[in-house]
Amino acid sequence: MTADAGSGRIDRVAGPVVAATGLERAGLYELVHVGDAKLSGEVIQLKPGAVVIQVYEDPTGLRAGDPVLGAGHPLEVELGPGLLGGIFDGVQRPLPALAAACGEALARPFVERGTHVPALDRDRSWDFEPAVSIGSRVVPRDLLGTVPEGPLAHRILAPDGAAGVVTDVRAGPVRVDEPVVWIDGSPVPPMRRSPVRQPLSVARKLDPRVPLLTGQRVIDTLFPVPRGGTATVPGGFGTGKTQLEQALAKWSDADIVVYVACGERGNELSEVLDELPRLTDPRTGSSLIDRTIIVANTSNMPVAAREASIYTGITMAEYFRDQGYHVVLLADSISRWGEALREVSSRLEEMPAEEGYPAYLGSRLAEFYERAGAVACPGAGDRVGSVTIVAAVSPPGGDFSEPITQHSLRLAGTFWALDPTLAHSRHFPAIEPRRSYTLHDLGSWFDAEIGPDWQEQRRWALDLLEREAALKEIVQIVGADTLGAPEQVVMRTGRLLREDFLQQSAFDERDAYCPPEKQYRMLRAIRRAHEAMEATVARGAEVAEVTGSKALVEISRLRHLPLGELRQGSESITAQIAEALKGL
Repeated sequence: MTADAGSGRIDRVAGPVVAATGLERAGLYELVHVGDAKLSGEVIQLKPGAVVIQVYEDPTGLRAGDPVLGAGHPLEVELGPGLLGGIFDGVQRPLPALAAACGEALARPFVERGTHVPALDRDRSWDFEPAVSIGSRVVPRDLLGTVPEGPLAHRILAPDGAAGVVTDVRAGPVRVDEPVVWIDGSPVPPMRRSPVRQPLSVARKLDPRVPLLTGQRVIDTLFPVPRGGTATVPGGFGTGKTQLEQALAKWSDADIVVYVACGERGNELSEVLDELPRLTDPRTGSSLIDRTIIVANTSNMPVAAREASIYTGITMAEYFRDQGYHVVLLADSISRWGEALREVSSRLEEMPAEEGYPAYLGSRLAEFYERAGAVACPGAGDRVGSVTIVAAVSPPGGDFSEPITQHSLRLAGTFWALDPTLAHSRHFPAIEPRRSYTLHDLGSWFDAEIGPDWQEQRRWALDLLEREAALKEIVQIVGADTLGAPEQVVMRTGRLLREDFLQQSAFDERDAYCPPEKQYRMLRAIRRAHEAMEATVARGAEVAEVTGSKALVEISRLRHLPLGELRQGSESITAQIAEALKGL
């Protein structure tokens, strides 16, 4: 792509899709400025004598003959200190700075079109601490130094192509566009730019073997996702997709959270923006927003920017991954991104495929999911980082057979199916165990780090829930009285698992987050209670007295016990249940 892409004129306008002539030297995915207001856009199709552009801002008022200017480079994001705690739109324009730049427009509901503000604050100074000295030899992505940002040390890396000897170093306060290191005489500032559609290179990808611990029992115990893995969360309206992702943002053991609100309702996102600064980060004790990046592209924002928003978010996630951090990217939701892709495709008059989506929907989704992974970072040293993608899907009417859900099922390694029946009965997280699964084998990690029989306990719980579901279907046909005593015990244990283990309260300080050790102890206690009920029924006790024993209610107390008291408490409760059942 040439540095001078030239200029042209608008030939045709169809909503956010604009055809222009005179840009013969423009390349695919090149950034352009459209109209007198210089609206940002991107070349998405090349034709003989013309280019087709998707405009990232409101195209109202554009006319045939208006100027179009090529930028000579693709859509890029700025990477450097100042990203954490930032709120950006789909093409990385900082929304607070945009509102301030519009001045009197603050009284109006939308930011003025054509307002351009740098993503990173050029006036803010950062205290740079070098990790290299004059004479040091560096290669691309080597650590040059750090600046403190929020609870983390923001690591400044040598850019791609920068290899040689350090000839000068500047420590102390510095702005993002000022050099901090000179390599063979070439200045290197803390900030750099990167194309959003081009993945950042890695030294090598690693096999994801360490789980992303979330503190949610149904996830960590039954359907865990590894650091560097992918998970999809499909569910209809009101099933708790956003609430689950917010719980993951607060409680998962990721270093950095990138939250991409892709086409979500504005009032819902405003609640997130209002609540995040007031939430205390359990990892650091500071505000949760300090290690969070928000890409806000709500449903009333331009549709073309929604298509770019997930690439903006994943590029920033990869940037922190290369520093050796573990990042979780929460996309809410991929369905709205697919709708934007479908709208732009229809305006391009492309041949539609299933349900009107373009034929390349699957390949575009695959490109996005494949940017997740645990990696060995480039450069000297042994830095290891990861990007974990958790993508919410909003299938119309809760229909899991629609294209985006099906493609996500094929591409993601973990599937958390949200069930409206559970959600309407106030069971959260509303993940249905029979429809959910994980393809990642993390049992060896849990066996080694948490308990030697973790995998056995997990298999037992999944098997019992499956047996309970099959018995429920029988009960609906012939009634509960037809079940034998062992089957009634299975039904009672299934209820214990669902109500006292899988269900969690986000409003309970001791239950909102459950560490793996606590999950393990709770599950073992439920299994021992099940075995005690089986033994009691086998020796002839009335099954109604066994399953109705008040001692079983004590299981619910486990979720409220702190971790330090749980071992003794679980042993005491299981002994109490065994003693009560023995007297029947």
